[in-house]
Amino acid sequence: MDEVDIAKEVVKNHIGAADISKSEDSIDDADSSFEKVVMTNELLEKYNQIKDYMSEDEFLDEMNKLKKENSDVSFMNEETFADQIVGRYVESENEILTEREEYSSDNIGLLEDGDKDKSFTGVVKTISNPRSFKTRKGNSGKVCNVDVEDKTGKIRVVLWTENIKHLKNISEGDIVHVGGVDIKDGYSGLEASMRPRSVFEKAVDANPSDYPTYTEEITPIKDVQANTTVNVIARITRIPPVRTYNKNGKDGKVASLELQDASGTISYTLWNNNVDLIQSLELNDGDTVKILQAQVRERNDEKSLSHWDGRIIKGDFDVPEFEHEVSKIGDLDDGDSDISIIGVVTKLQDIRKFIRKSDKSEGQLRNFNITDDTGSIRVTLWGESADIEIKKGDIVKLIGGTVVYDEYTEEGHSINTNFSTQISVNPKNLSEDDELIFNNIKEKLQPMQIEQVVLGDEENIDVDVMGRIMSVGDIRTFERPSDGSQGKVRSASFSDGTEVIQLSLWDDKTNVDLDVGNAYLLENARVRFSMDSISLNIGSSSRVISLSEDQAKFLPSFETLEKMIYEYREISDLDEYDENIYVVGRIFEVFDVRELERDDGSKYLLRNIEIADNSQAIRVSLWGENAKREFDEGEAIKIQNPRIDLYNDQLTLNIAESTAIVKPSDEELMNLPS
Repeated sequence: MDEVDIAKEVVKNHIGAADISKSEDSIDDADSSFEKVVMTNELLEKYNQIKDYMSEDEFLDEMNKLKKENSDVSFMNEETFADQIVGRYVESENEILTEREEYSSDNIGLLEDGDKDKSFTGVVKTISNPRSFKTRKGNSGKVCNVDVEDKTGKIRVVLWTENIKHLKNISEGDIVHVGGVDIKDGYSGLEASMRPRSVFEKAVDANPSDYPTYTEEITPIKDVQANTTVNVIARITRIPPVRTYNKNGKDGKVASLELQDASGTISYTLWNNNVDLIQSLELNDGDTVKILQAQVRERNDEKSLSHWDGRIIKGDFDVPEFEHEVSKIGDLDDGDSDISIIGVVTKLQDIRKFIRKSDKSEGQLRNFNITDDTGSIRVTLWGESADIEIKKGDIVKLIGGTVVYDEYTEEGHSINTNFSTQISVNPKNLSEDDELIFNNIKEKLQPMQIEQVVLGDEENIDVDVMGRIMSVGDIRTFERPSDGSQGKVRSASFSDGTEVIQLSLWDDKTNVDLDVGNAYLLENARVRFSMDSISLNIGSSSRVISLSEDQAKFLPSFETLEKMIYEYREISDLDEYDENIYVVGRIFEVFDVRELERDDGSKYLLRNIEIADNSQAIRVSLWGENAKREFDEGEAIKIQNPRIDLYNDQLTLNIAESTAIVKPSDEELMNLPS
């Protein structure tokens, strides 16, 4: 792919996502067949300008380095690299390019495809926002298009990363001189591609009467006409989430902002990498913007604007103030539409996948609760909006939701969102009253101590707790009597040092990776009372969040918790009714796994092993999935909270649901026989 093809692709795809590169074959061959730079007469002429600063070999080494680094950027050549090196040393001593004969100004209308080192002067008609791109090798760059016109014609000037600095003091309507550029046939006509040392500057001595007049007519939104290009000044009233799509096998993205001026409202659509302008320009609802060269489209009798080659200028423009009426959550009723609320995320569920009945495609949703000083309400995000990064304690502003009846919530209704709903996380410029309200709500979101849960008297409430997994059982399946469907459950014990509590993980949550000793934050765990204990149910609305040791630094270590919860016993001191103990032993015999049959015909697995410490030996029975675990003779293990049974006058350690088998510490190993 040559530089002409690259320019076409860059413009065609609005730059951003396009890879500025040669063909894949040439890239694959680049490393194996790199052609080193040879000193030509042209390069020697450039080298002679800096021969007092480096040797020829050093010059060629620098040339080869630049050539390798930019091997996939075909608009740069050996002369370009030489110019870069020379410019490091004698830039201030170089003659002014525009004074050289070969850089004398040409009429734009006389320029042709293939012209080299051309120069022209004209008035700036349009300036695009700079766009970012990456080459196949991961190098980042920027590109910007500027349309320049004189009385003989119009041309697009393509400025690359090193040229964009020249636009700092350039605006539409300025007369500029462009020098040292190559002319190519681009996507929308002739283009002037700048090189690193090309000239782009204001033509301060130019006579404005010699050039076309630039007028920047601002069109009221209500007066825009289909199939025209307009300039508007407006206030952003809504920025919905970015959406993705696939067309003809290619992925794209789109965002439609809502704009308003004194005359009306209109949507303004950004496509593909122009969507990144929302972030790079730090656009927020309430900002005022001037939009130049927006294209007007009409569909179903409704007009809209699209961003193409124009520019978005964020500023302080004279546009009427606009504020969404923010409702208090406690005042919402079923059927309220296009409502706006703001509050603190007090409950957050994981993303849930589902299959649509209509076309069997996969969808996703996410529920979370927003709370203000009047109440709380569930919000449902659909599709890609569910991927928005939100965590408990965030402040969320929602613009454009609908209140619907919801029998599954305490409030009896919830908020449904759609593709045009704006979700702003931790918005700026909150009022002092709102900050005070939200801070008070946040203070109540800290995890509870497990001791507080155990001592509590409320059942079926959701709590957050932080602690370490002390033991974890196997996944068990069961049949629901209501509909005959199969469910799954898994047990674990959990402690933060204040108390130990049993966890019951249900269905999909049984697949969550739980490692003994690791720290987790459990959100929305449901308190459950049984006859003699309190446990926590971890179901579909619960979240299991793995914590780093830095995040868990306020928790006791696993070893400390173990000593707080379990009492060490030598094997000879064990008794049939002992509870909350642990033993440490070395395996001296491992038996084969056996498949046994219960009275009801169901089958189960059993494996026995024999362990010993310095006091005595004992049999350990592993059941079900635990029987599949592999052990080696001579291996040291620690067994926490086994069930101790007496059979034929012999004690046996049974590995139950609440039992954990872990690796002993170095100190514990010292007390074992070899």
